[in-house]
Amino acid sequence: MRVISGIRKGHNLKSPKGKGIRPTEDKIKESLFNIISPISNEAIVLDLFSGTGQIGVEFLSRGAYKTYFIDKSITSISIIKENLLHTKLLDSSVIINKDAKIALRIINEMNLKFDYIYIDPPFKEHTLVIQTLETIIDNTLLKSRGLIIIEHENELVLENKFKNLIKYDTRKYKSKSLSFYRIGDKI
Repeated sequence: MRVISGIRKGHNLKSPKGKGIRPTEDKIKESLFNIISPISNEAIVLDLFSGTGQIGVEFLSRGAYKTYFIDKSITSISIIKENLLHTKLLDSSVIINKDAKIALRIINEMNLKFDYIYIDPPFKEHTLVIQTLETIIDNTLLKSRGLIIIEHENELVLENKFKNLIKYDTRKYKSKSLSFYRIGDKI
């Protein structure tokens, strides 16, 4: 696992042993950033269910202003910190060691809005995706021109419209998919 582009291109990132964390494959990560690039140097990013933090690190390497990393696992938080220290991106980061629901409530109280929200929930936690989207929408955490990206198993079929979000693209990669949502009223 490595940073694939930007100011920290080529830096290796730490990943835990075992199956508790499923890092996003480089091919999927590269495709994701080809789709959404360029990243504004004013972009504020939320990496939700961060795992190793590699997606948020990639956003920062590609120029994002700040990334908020959220994960409830102390092991993940430790790895995220190591990866941010190794890539010298800690100053552009906020790490929150909380359950996603609690963390999103804290973020709402801080009156934060995001340009990009990346959601990669634990494997097979399909209801968590829906609950997370509801919380994001109900608390208006996405900027009007923002983008939500969900990494999920192919078996989870997400609706084309979810409240005020429109799914405008889905890409499949073997057993995983990326679904892209933005605020809108037309499919």
